[in-house]
Amino acid sequence: MSSVNAPYSPYAARRERPLGVAILAVLIGIFGAFLLIGSILLFLFGTALYGEGQFLHYGAPLVAGLILFIVAIILLAVATGLWDLRLWALVVSIIVVGFLWLGDLVAGQIVTLGSLVLILLLVYLVLVRHHFS
Repeated sequence: MSSVNAPYSPYAARRERPLGVAILAVLIGIFGAFLLIGSILLFLFGTALYGEGQFLHYGAPLVAGLILFIVAIILLAVATGLWDLRLWALVVSIIVVGFLWLGDLVAGQIVTLGSLVLILLLVYLVLVRHHFS
């Protein structure tokens, strides 16, 4: 039977997820999950470390826990977007990796292992862009 006569199936148009994108999504998801747990623990128990006192000491763990919570949610959303091959997640990832690489350049760390990894990751993300929609 030829593919012209085959009935339409939503699974027929399924894109294949590149292995590197899958690994990146899982790693970002794991990091986001650890940040989420850490933010909740910091929010719940961080104030117990300081007891009574000024807001600088008493409120700092609450603010830090809230900021970490927001970052964790963003990371989990990006990990899910990368896993589902969403274009917005690819754009966010490219922007973040680009800013990290520019930060290395500004800091004078042009030829380091971290800078090389960021360049390779940036090139890889650009090369697999056709998998995203």
